[in-house]
Amino acid sequence: MSTFNEIFSARLKRARIMRNLSMDALCEKIGNAVSKQAISKYEKGESLPGSQILILLSQALDVKPDYFFRESQFAISNIEFRKKAKMGVKEVEAIKEEIRDIIERYLEIEDVWGCVPSFANPVKEMLVVSDDDVCEVVKRLKEAWNIGEDGILSVTDLLESKNIKVVEIKADSSFDGLSGYVNNDENMPFVVVNKSFDVERLRFTGLHELGHLVMNLPEEMEKKEKERLCHLFASEMLISRDTFVDVLGERRSDISLQELKVLQAVYGISVDALMFKAKTVGVISESKYTSFCIRKNKSLAFKDAVERSSYRGVEESSRFDRLVYRALASDMISCSKAAVLLNEPMEDVKNKLELV
Repeated sequence: MSTFNEIFSARLKRARIMRNLSMDALCEKIGNAVSKQAISKYEKGESLPGSQILILLSQALDVKPDYFFRESQFAISNIEFRKKAKMGVKEVEAIKEEIRDIIERYLEIEDVWGCVPSFANPVKEMLVVSDDDVCEVVKRLKEAWNIGEDGILSVTDLLESKNIKVVEIKADSSFDGLSGYVNNDENMPFVVVNKSFDVERLRFTGLHELGHLVMNLPEEMEKKEKERLCHLFASEMLISRDTFVDVLGERRSDISLQELKVLQAVYGISVDALMFKAKTVGVISESKYTSFCIRKNKSLAFKDAVERSSYRGVEESSRFDRLVYRALASDMISCSKAAVLLNEPMEDVKNKLELV
């Protein structure tokens, strides 16, 4: 078991990394109430701050004071991290720490209820090396999960119903998504999405990350190829190529934007992704797809028409909040504990709790 100093030092460093702050920047945020050397001693476990400094640190790092004294019981492992090249190491580590904090609180409320849901992968034995393999995996997964071809109403609800934790964070556009396991346990997967994006991208990202979790991709496969197959997985989950061809026809010289908007409204997939799918399955030619991309880049009006969504669905994770408020309403936790778990002011939690 870790000592009090060890727990505090590790948590302080994690909170600072989560907020992407240097020691100097943290000192400035607390009004230089202590020196950089003092912060360094805290993080090395050589000393502990007094109550006033502890409050200043919690305010500066936007965490509850008890955050610093919770011993971590898990590790994030097998992470598939999608980011653009411009995203720096510090930004990556900040996101990882934010995710770790959210999942810690998620596991804590599940522990209150006395059960941690277990995930079962019905297609784990299928080796995936080709596009046809991806389509077969999607077909079998839909059968196992009783998903029809009429469109997935909510990707988030689907994942949570299958015991996959969905974590929503606000991040820079250079971050797309992430998936992994708690304590290297394949029964405890999680998916992270950037809720700054539009709903179609959230849906696609959630399913892309599901692809990383359920598809048995060879370890030696190039990362670029894994990403491509996971993109195909997401596209097939939203609308299968058989359904796509049935609706649009096997071969087209032109497709109207209105046709694509109708598909978008039903299946919650972007027009850009639909056009890419049309090219991939051979409904349109490579040159037709290229001309679409050129026109979109040249015409702001056309670009706006393409990117203006006709989909009216929403994607929002609710399971964690529901577990917390259910425990609060059942007197299993106090209002102050609920505020800690939700990382919200206690007054806000009280205002949201309306018993009927």
